[in-house]
Amino acid sequence: MDQVDPRRLIPRTDDLLALPAVRKAGERLSGRVIRELVRQTQEQARRGELAPGQVEPALLAAVAARTATTLRPVLNATGVIVHTNLGRAPLSAGAVAALVAASGYVDVELDLATGGRSRRGAGARAALLAACPAAEDALVVNNGAAALVLATTALAAGREVVVSRGELVEIGAGFRLPDLIESTGATLHEVGTTNRTHLRDYASALGPATGCVLKVHPSNFRVDGFTSAVALDELRSLTAAHGVPLVADLGSGLLAPDPHLPEEPDAATALTSGADVVIASGDKLLGGPQAGLLLGRAEVITRLARHPLARAVRADKLALAALEATLAGGSPPVVQALHADLGQLRSRTDRLAGALRVPVVAHDGRVGGGGAPGVPLPGWALRLPEALADPLRTGDPAVLPRVHDGSCLLDLRCVPEGDDDRILDAVRHALATLDAADAGGAG
Repeated sequence: MDQVDPRRLIPRTDDLLALPAVRKAGERLSGRVIRELVRQTQEQARRGELAPGQVEPALLAAVAARTATTLRPVLNATGVIVHTNLGRAPLSAGAVAALVAASGYVDVELDLATGGRSRRGAGARAALLAACPAAEDALVVNNGAAALVLATTALAAGREVVVSRGELVEIGAGFRLPDLIESTGATLHEVGTTNRTHLRDYASALGPATGCVLKVHPSNFRVDGFTSAVALDELRSLTAAHGVPLVADLGSGLLAPDPHLPEEPDAATALTSGADVVIASGDKLLGGPQAGLLLGRAEVITRLARHPLARAVRADKLALAALEATLAGGSPPVVQALHADLGQLRSRTDRLAGALRVPVVAHDGRVGGGGAPGVPLPGWALRLPEALADPLRTGDPAVLPRVHDGSCLLDLRCVPEGDDDRILDAVRHALATLDAADAGGAG
């Protein structure tokens, strides 16, 4: 008797698309994505990887597991608070709620009382000024690099930006400040040397061609030893005498001094010291969404806001909503991790170590994101076998450890306490996966 080709028993596309669970998935997944999942499952059966009777349950599992984004949540067990590869600052509950509220129609540029147009991002601007009273005005753009580009374009396009050679830093992904500034049409006028710059160096550089003086905090490295730099208050007397704007790029996003980071510059101090404009990032130590913050004298901020480039780099409604909520709401996760209670952190670590029967070792966390380079944040970590790093990263939930000196280290500083048991389950699952792999290899 002739045998029926098993491939002819594979369920038809129309039948699979008509399954109630598949149709329900159309509320969260596009038709294109669902049809691709159907095709992939059918192809598995055609290759003999699935029996025809397994196609339907395999498709239902694939549809249930598929999300509309490929981004996966990660539990950050590295001890690095502002982790660039993990999206920098995790948002506060208030900021997340604000994002959801702003995902629909919102009065981002509308005065509901009058029905007329209002100033864009007025709420975020007011929250910034309340958090940093030293600023007369504020402007929000889409990231820190955009803030620098806007400032140098509006103040110095076709003119010179005077900057110390020791502050011409390279930021993330290979982008260099000199390249960013020169892309605006401004000319760099470098002064001083890599390790030493004096007030007289700036004084000799200022002239009719000067558009602004730029002071950059070298946030991702430190130079020690025979060094010299000019403070903002010293520069202020010089720039004021020449009528030249003084721009301070702080990077890390502190609006006020933090006793945990005494050497990290903050916007309030920089403005009080004489900066006309301060630039900072919203998604670093401020703990908010990606944004470039410009704070300073009203006259200069207005000049920047009216420049045509400001329209091209403006922040969207989601960033504005999350930024306002970060400033007006409860303490964001970044601040909580920076100021973590060490006794509680040790207690949490000891509990997991006892459950897993693994040792606890001293471990210094870091600010990350170019903030406070070299400043240790004392704490502890679970020490696990290095081989666990891979199954932890690829597990569900994904857990990112620190691999160091032949060990896999789990630091709970950046892990919400409510996720401790998820870490525990993830480690147990990773151990089981490793044991199964070893047993398979031995067999």
